[in-house]
Amino acid sequence: MATNENLPPNVIKQLAKELKNLDESPPEGIKVGVNDDDFSIIYADIEGPAGTPYENGVFRMKLLLSHDFPHSPPKGYFLTRIFHPNIASNGEICVNTLKKDWNPSLGLRHVLTVVRCLLIEPFPESALNEQAGKMLLENYEEYARHARIYTGIHAKPKPKFKSGAISESTTALNVDQSNTSVLNNGDQKNAAVSAAVPLQSPLGPCTMASKGGNSQDQLAAVGPIHETEVSGSAAAPTTSTLKKDVGLSKVQAVKKKMDARKKSLKRL
Repeated sequence: MATNENLPPNVIKQLAKELKNLDESPPEGIKVGVNDDDFSIIYADIEGPAGTPYENGVFRMKLLLSHDFPHSPPKGYFLTRIFHPNIASNGEICVNTLKKDWNPSLGLRHVLTVVRCLLIEPFPESALNEQAGKMLLENYEEYARHARIYTGIHAKPKPKFKSGAISESTTALNVDQSNTSVLNNGDQKNAAVSAAVPLQSPLGPCTMASKGGNSQDQLAAVGPIHETEVSGSAAAPTTSTLKKDVGLSKVQAVKKKMDARKKSLKRL
């Protein structure tokens, strides 16, 4: 999935259009692919032009787009080893279109076409590969022989780019941007709802719903019951208290009888 964090949104939009166009209507001898993780890396397979030492070869290259593209030119590199005056041993491409002649209005199609034309007409005067440049100027046949050897060894046909991969990637990019927009809108809505409905503090009162009412109603109903039970147990006479009362009344009755007998004996 393409993230394209290195490029501004307006450049990504234009780039997606151009890549789709290159996929649907590729230049002669050029097939373009994309890096699914980053549209700022563009891949291309270039077929060796007929009548050149690069004929029958397939050369993979890449264009690196900087964060200020298209105001600054992309950097071009051959990933397939090639014997060419204007291509360095590390694959860097030296062509005026990618340097002093760069113009922000130039598109990827123009850049890729110029690179393929470089295989037809090298410029030994501005050589990055000095051996190839010197050989081209002094002995073309020897230069062509070296170039054919490199082509036969290294420029074998590559696994083809997935058909429609660019269209899928650009579509996925548009979907990602739409999803991002939807998510942002969703976040804003959630924030508005959160602001409208205050969240309960974890230290606040619990108001769990239950059958027959909430817990506060139940606690209110339970409270007086406990108080009634406590006060009732204090006021109601116990068995031991009743027994004590009965015993005292009996003692008092016996005492009264004894006093009455003493009085009758004194009279006698």
